[in-house]
Amino acid sequence: MIDAGTNVWITGGSKGLGAALARRMAARGARLALTARGPQVLREVVDGIRRAGGDAVALPGDVGNTEAILPLAGAAQAALGRVDVLVHAASALGPSPLRLLSDTDCEDLERALAVNVVGPFRLTKAVAGAMALSGGGLVVHVSSDAALSAYPTWGAYGASKAAFDHLARVWAEELAPLGVRFLSVDPGDMDTALHREAVPDADPAGLQDPDEVAGRFLALLDRNVEFVSGSRLVLAAVELAGAAGTA
Repeated sequence: MIDAGTNVWITGGSKGLGAALARRMAARGARLALTARGPQVLREVVDGIRRAGGDAVALPGDVGNTEAILPLAGAAQAALGRVDVLVHAASALGPSPLRLLSDTDCEDLERALAVNVVGPFRLTKAVAGAMALSGGGLVVHVSSDAALSAYPTWGAYGASKAAFDHLARVWAEELAPLGVRFLSVDPGDMDTALHREAVPDADPAGLQDPDEVAGRFLALLDRNVEFVSGSRLVLAAVELAGAAGTA
C-alpha cells in the first residue's frame, strides 16, 4: 500500500503518467522525489502538489546522462531518507518522426537505450542496496506493448522496452532473497506528449486519460505482493481478470 510514510522516487515525473502518479500518491500522503529533464515543468508539478498539501521535491536531471545518475540518487536519498518505491516512468521515443530501422541513426538507438535501459539500470543499482538493508522495496518499470509487438518504425523504442522488461526479470531473480521486488506494467495507450510525438494524427478521444490510468495503476501497485516479482502485467488485462474473478 502506498500511503503516508511511503517514500517514492519517480522518473519522468513532469508529464503524462509519471506526473499523474505523483499527484495521486501525494494525495495519499506519500513523500515524493520527482525527476525529469525539464526543470521548469517539473517544478510546476511539484509546486502544484505542495499547494494541495502534498510533500514533493524536484530533482531535475537526465536519466540518460551517465554523469547525472549518482548525484540524482544521492539527492533522492537525501530528500527522502530512504527510497521505498522507485518508478521508472522516464522514456525516450527514439527518432522523431518515427522511421524504419534502416533509416535510424545509431545515435538515436543509443539514446533510446540510454534512457530506457541503461539509465534505469544505473538508478536501480544505486538504490537497491539501501532498499535491501531497510527491509525491501519495490521497483516499477513502466512498459509498453511495443516491447512485445514488432511495429514498423518503432524499432528503437520497441527494442529498448523489450530489454527494459527483461532487465526487471533478471533483477527480480537476483534480488528476491533481499526482499526487493520488481514489476513491469504496460498501462496501454494514453494521451501523452510522447504518444502525440509518435502518432501526431491520433485522435485523443481514442486514448486513455493519464490521470485515470494513474488511479488504476496505483490500485495495482497496492496489490503488488499478489504477483510474482519480475512479472510483466498489462493493466487492462489484470483489471479484466480481477473483474472476472469477482463476477
